[in-house]
Amino acid sequence: MRNSIVLKGLLAAATAVPLLCSAESNVQTGANTAAPGATAHVDFQITIPKILYLRVGTGSSYTTGVLSANGTIDLIQFAPTAAVVGNGTAVAGTGGDQTNGVETAAVVSNSGNVTLNATATGALGDGAGDSIAYTQITTTATTLTSATALPAPTLANGASANVVITAPPTKVIIQDAKWTYAYANTTTPPAGTYGGVNVNNGRVVYTATMP
Repeated sequence: MRNSIVLKGLLAAATAVPLLCSAESNVQTGANTAAPGATAHVDFQITIPKILYLRVGTGSSYTTGVLSANGTIDLIQFAPTAAVVGNGTAVAGTGGDQTNGVETAAVVSNSGNVTLNATATGALGDGAGDSIAYTQITTTATTLTSATALPAPTLANGASANVVITAPPTKVIIQDAKWTYAYANTTTPPAGTYGGVNVNNGRVVYTATMP
């Protein structure tokens, strides 16, 4: 009785195997063992997700193969002295992950061209009705590790014009730059502190999109 139960169990398992396994088996006998021989087939599939990474300023590494989010938001500050206000000589900034008003900017993606832009909610304000246009803040892109510097959108009192980063035939983009911010200093605004940490239109949102 015990052997019968075991045999029934083995037969049930053998019957169930084709339902559980996607592999294939084939048996040949006699002359067929030489040609065509026994064959078995296996199908493979790899699914790669779309990846889009954008960094401006302090952020995670993008050169180690492990991409992650970092919520740090940098503050770039400009403080021209009274002697030079409005004289047309650009003023360097302070702050930034590379200091002196310089930020690391990087895009990593794997699905074709990437469109990059920047959006402000309006001109920088001082809370008293005065303003400084975002066109007074310039961004200069220079190479960092990639052969071509990642271009920077031109800041505006709203949405900037789009910058399109063209992907190579591989569809993979790994491009970075040092973005140096400067205050153009071509106007003489009323005294005050304009913008700030997410106040008085002081925050710009950079956005990257891809198909």
